[in-house]
Amino acid sequence: MSALFNFQSLLTITLLLICTCAYIRSLTGLLDRNKTGFLGLFWKSARIGERKSQYIAVSCVFMAINILFWS
Repeated sequence: MSALFNFQSLLTITLLLICTCAYIRSLTGLLDRNKTGFLGLFWKSARIGERKSQYIAVSCVFMAINILFWS
């Protein structure tokens, strides 16, 4: 089944995108230039990962436990 039609897969992909963008932005200034358009999605994901980091971390831990033990 596609990740678009399965809510758990969609949530996992979204969390991975947020975590990856925040990590790339912390290493390089690559995501600082494009704040609009398609690449603006990655900039916004990095900002969410930076500002809501404790909630994203808890969500990632909960998703990992969910995938390991209940899938």
